[in-house]
Amino acid sequence: MLAVGLTGGIGAGKSTVAQLLVRRGAVLVDADAIARQVVEPGRPALAALVERFGAAILGPDGTLDRAALAAVAFADPGALADLNAITHPAIATEMAEQRRAVENTDAVVLLDVPLLKPVHRDLLALDVVVVVDCAPDLALERLVTGRAMDRADARARMAAQPSREERLQGADLVIDNNDGRQALEAEVERVWAALTALAR
Repeated sequence: MLAVGLTGGIGAGKSTVAQLLVRRGAVLVDADAIARQVVEPGRPALAALVERFGAAILGPDGTLDRAALAAVAFADPGALADLNAITHPAIATEMAEQRRAVENTDAVVLLDVPLLKPVHRDLLALDVVVVVDCAPDLALERLVTGRAMDRADARARMAAQPSREERLQGADLVIDNNDGRQALEAEVERVWAALTALAR
């Protein structure tokens, strides 16, 4: 098994790249999907969030109102740190379990982690880190036009993440996503060839 950390700033196109790599045969362990699972009703992380942020973060049906939580957490660095301290360990545990399930195969396993930090390289025993990169102005426009995000909210979320320089510093391979779908497909093909060679 080749364990590949896949990361990129919000709006860089990481999810699209993950889909393109899965189409080529990679196995995906998705931190965003797991992040949604660990805060489902009845899970310890949701109870801890309600204890820290109050019942106003819940919808009428008792599920997490992600927008309400984001409004509180992204407005204050201390609140964001508390949110991460509650959710990140639960996410890391589940990711490690999903990774273990394919441990003794020859798969290229993508661990899709939006906020990949140097500590994750050891924690998740990553062999390679792939960063999806694009210019911050382009990422911002994608968030505003593609995801219909408020510009100020998009800027706040971008500012809350590691900088572009930090991400690139930790990269073994970089996928450039500045030039449209055709160019991105070529970039993914190049990186997939490198990953399958490493896996062999």
